[in-house]
Amino acid sequence: MQERHINRKKYFNEQIQTTSRFVVPFIQKYKNINSSARVLEIGCGEGGNLKPFVDLSCECVGVDLSSNKIELGKQFFSEFESAKTPHLIVQDIYETNPDDFGKFDIIIMRDVIEHIHHQEKFMAFVKQFLKDDGLFFLGFPPWQNPFGGHQQVCRNKFLSVFPYFHLLPKVMYKSVLKLLGETDNTIEALLEIKQTGISLERFERILKNENYAIVEKTFFLFNPNYEVKFGLKPRKQLAIVSAIPFVRNFFTTAAYYLIKK
Repeated sequence: MQERHINRKKYFNEQIQTTSRFVVPFIQKYKNINSSARVLEIGCGEGGNLKPFVDLSCECVGVDLSSNKIELGKQFFSEFESAKTPHLIVQDIYETNPDDFGKFDIIIMRDVIEHIHHQEKFMAFVKQFLKDDGLFFLGFPPWQNPFGGHQQVCRNKFLSVFPYFHLLPKVMYKSVLKLLGETDNTIEALLEIKQTGISLERFERILKNENYAIVEKTFFLFNPNYEVKFGLKPRKQLAIVSAIPFVRNFFTTAAYYLIKK
């Protein structure tokens, strides 16, 4: 298992760096991000992705199911000198009343949509939190990419760096994980990702069915987050590969989408 999945402060700082360098500029091309902007992050974890928006004086709200991550986030933010902090909430988004939250100029979800069950239902539901002129950023790894199964969380060093084996049939996949010593909790988590993993084509079908418009999309051969993780500069996917449905999922490590109603 990589250190970043154990050391949550390290993971928090990595989120800050990647979002500041790549996500914020991706959104800024289409919307001013300043003190008048309200920003919502769903599946915020400790809230590292919100820090760059806080630094731009935005009103930020983060929602996550994990009370431990939210408490860590509050602790991490308390270490900054800035008086402005995000409002971090332990809550199921489905149990959140839009009238209590209000609507947002920007919603962000980075490496979250691929963990959500019933993504069609979710994308229909979350629309009510977005202002009519609001923008919704989603970044995620397509399921079929080399590490789309999130096998980097494996404790077995070989499995954590072995590409594509998450594409094995479920029974074989589970057997390999068990044979090489993964815990029941890890196996259960990885099987859940196998169930919820999403392709680029399916994601775009959901957008179309739920009446979202794509403002911009960018596919990456090298995920922008690899810069802080591995020292690899982000590299956009080749245009010819991006244009080939299904095949592009196997060679795209991250997809950035900016969408609107």
